Amino acid sequence: MTELDLLPLLTRIAEALERLAPPPAPAIDLDAADAFIWHADRRWLEPVSTVNRVDIALLHGIDRVRDILLDNTRRFAAGLPANNVLLWGARGTGKSSLVKAAHAAVNRERPHALALVEIHREDIPSLPHLLSVLRGSHRRCLLFCDDLSFEQHDTSFKSLKAVLEGGIEGRPPNVVLYATSNRRHLMPRDMIDNERSTAVNPAEAVEEQVSLSDRFGSWLGFHNVDQETFHAIVRGYAEHYRLDRPPEQLRAEANEWSITRGSRSGRVAWQFIQDLAGRLGKPLE
Repeated sequence: MTELDLLPLLTRIAEALERLAPPPAPAIDLDAADAFIWHADRRWLEPVSTVNRVDIALLHGIDRVRDILLDNTRRFAAGLPANNVLLWGARGTGKSSLVKAAHAAVNRERPHALALVEIHREDIPSLPHLLSVLRGSHRRCLLFCDDLSFEQHDTSFKSLKAVLEGGIEGRPPNVVLYATSNRRHLMPRDMIDNERSTAVNPAEAVEEQVSLSDRFGSWLGFHNVDQETFHAIVRGYAEHYRLDRPPEQLRAEANEWSITRGSRSGRVAWQFIQDLAGRLGKPLE
């Protein structure tokens, strides 16, 4: 077979290999939007044009932690030192909502000051690469990880510890990490107890497991709301979206909804408002 005979065959093979190869990731442009999602498999930041969030004025019952987080975020946007923040506590109490609302509030005050970059829990091992991408940007980036936690035999928390404070490079000066979790120490209690009971040196074993949360300079605790706070959240949503309901009827229906859900929280209040708006035939805009 001559070279001329081989050429068409080699061309077809090369074209087949190109079709099998994944397409190259688009160029990363941190000026393209104010919010992004990190895709670890493609090493790409996807711009998000519209963020799923509520206005900070609608978040009731978390005034103290709201003010602390806003102050920390404002300092960071102004180019001043700021802490990594761990928002921990009961589910549905507004942890992730507050992060997204604080980002929007500060960007209203300082347009285009902060880029919100979300990284999923399962992509934590790719965090060093993401930070190398963000390090070279002029933008200040609020790195957000929702529902951060670690299970038995999960060692990715060690790389996160090194990136946050302990590594040679450390956290880039233009990046701060906000993480939410249902667990104060990011580890399940039975995992910590197991380490304490089986380790040669129980104190050192437990210290290794819980020291990750120490990398966060600020801990903000969120707890289940009482009945009055729950109704204040419902009233705030109803007034904002102009859902006409007599106060006593609104209160009674919200009570019934919370009882059927078995809890009172900001998330339950929002679910009730969605149901009420649907029954009234009004869009939530």
